[in-house]
Amino acid sequence: MTGPISDRRTRKRLATRQAISDAATCLFMERGFDRVTIDEIAEAADVGRMTVFNHFPRKEDMFFDREQEAHDVAFEAIRSRSPGTSPIGALGELAHRMADQREPAFPLFADTQAFVETAQASEALKARARQMRDDFVRALAVVFAEAVGRPSDDADASLAAALITSAWSTAFVQSHAKMGETGDLDAAKGTFLALVDRGVRGTHAALSGTPYAAGS
Repeated sequence: MTGPISDRRTRKRLATRQAISDAATCLFMERGFDRVTIDEIAEAADVGRMTVFNHFPRKEDMFFDREQEAHDVAFEAIRSRSPGTSPIGALGELAHRMADQREPAFPLFADTQAFVETAQASEALKARARQMRDDFVRALAVVFAEAVGRPSDDADASLAAALITSAWSTAFVQSHAKMGETGDLDAAKGTFLALVDRGVRGTHAALSGTPYAAGS
């Protein structure tokens, strides 16, 4: 009985978490992040205030609730890269796959325009985004190092992670700005890919002679 009971509890917990996230997202998109309270989210999700905190320690976590999925997609792209593809290049190839086909953990442009606009309108969300980017750089450096058999604190891995993350961040922001200005999906994709590709080339150049650029 332990297995089925545990499975039911897990499904119920995940369903509750998703309901909270969905309710929060609707409110954030309608009214802006800073204007929504935890009590309003709890009421919309039909749960208690403490239940919200049990699933999301911070309000910002409800907005960025798919962050780990995005990390997993990036890390898997490196680990499963094809022979002859550098760890850095694997993230460039990921960008092109994302532009060519919908990636659930990394929706782009039209699907995320309201999300980006909401995030940019909130100082709290921008601060949290900076913290998450720093956390991602550290985690990415470890994945890079593991991919080439170097120690997890390798300085070259940290440099590679910081450079390519900066390129992706810039590409993401600029492509959404293009989408907001023109409403042109193809132009937004073009901006995104051009900046990521330039970032990949620049990171390869900076890491030339290291295994992180091998295969480039």
